[in-house]
Amino acid sequence: MMSQKKFFVPIIIVIALITLYFIIKGKLDIAILTMMALFSLTNASRAKSFKEQGYERESKWMRYLSITFGAAFVVVFALIFFM
Repeated sequence: MMSQKKFFVPIIIVIALITLYFIIKGKLDIAILTMMALFSLTNASRAKSFKEQGYERESKWMRYLSITFGAAFVVVFALIFFM
């Protein structure tokens, strides 16, 4: 089975580079969208890490933040591409 770091780190790096690309290109709406995806993934990674370390309350907090940024991603995606 793939470990947490082997799964999350490459995806986070790719999304961070995509975000940087859109910031440089001046497409800030898409950059914000990719930043929300990045925040959601990093918080999910932290939630899993905290849970493995036995920090249940912190893990729950990070999980809720991850869900919040995931929902914000969906809203911003809809606003950008369907409005």
